[in-house]
Amino acid sequence: MGAIECRLPYRSPYDWAAIRAFLAKRAIPGVETMDPAAAYARTIRVAGRHGRVTVAPGEDSLHVALHGVASAHAEAVVGRLRRLFDCDADPGAIAACLAGDPVLAPLVAARPGLRLPGAWDPFETGCRAILGQQVSVAAAIGLAGKLVAAFGTPLAGPVDGLTHVFPAPEDLVEADVALVLNMPRARGAAIRALAAAALADPDLFAPAESLESAVQRFTAIRGIGPWTAQYIAMRVLKLPDALPVGDVGLLRALATATGRPSPAALLERAEAWRPFRSYAAQHLWAADEAAVKGPGQGSGR
Repeated sequence: MGAIECRLPYRSPYDWAAIRAFLAKRAIPGVETMDPAAAYARTIRVAGRHGRVTVAPGEDSLHVALHGVASAHAEAVVGRLRRLFDCDADPGAIAACLAGDPVLAPLVAARPGLRLPGAWDPFETGCRAILGQQVSVAAAIGLAGKLVAAFGTPLAGPVDGLTHVFPAPEDLVEADVALVLNMPRARGAAIRALAAAALADPDLFAPAESLESAVQRFTAIRGIGPWTAQYIAMRVLKLPDALPVGDVGLLRALATATGRPSPAALLERAEAWRPFRSYAAQHLWAADEAAVKGPGQGSGR
């Protein structure tokens, strides 16, 4: 089966360098790669078949190659990639909303095309969020790599560092994740609980009526708290107003000479960022990483 090539148009500007850096820093070994030519590649599972996709930048669109994907499923794959790369965002509307904040205004001006990375696989991103609780990005990705090596499905023919497909819920629902990954048992139990919820409810990651209902849906799962639920709402459900209020990176990015704001103060300030609080968070996280974090430091988001 030959590759299917297509384009993902977007509204300019588009900050490919930022989304490339985000994905490269969080690439799961065996599942994702970022090559020197700036192309992102990952393994996928579509309709029971395994394949891979590559995405590279262009002048007014992203260029996509689908490998091992039947033509009948190409449109669905492209739709998921559009969400992953946030191709439908309106940078002008986001900038107009956030420019009134004295901290966000220069950040938006410096990165007018910053996107909010989405998710290829909702369950995978949920697992990432759980693995990233209370640890650095590097530690979270290390755990994800071990998870894939232990429970992922090997490709019949590895290609350029792509060796496995991320585990499906049925692969993890009974797995002793904590023992294999040498991490707190509560976190392993949370991954099993998420897998059980995904198997029990095919609509677990379906669009939500509201942010509040989405957060309630995920916090009902044992081991998932408000931060993780808001993160899933942001990345998976693509709710542009999600906001992990207690995130230390957000509080640190808004610190002044008198100290960091409280979560309550952040929530009050963020009222002016509606309906794009998620994009405000992305700008603050990007600024925080650039200012105070070395490679692999900070939270595992």
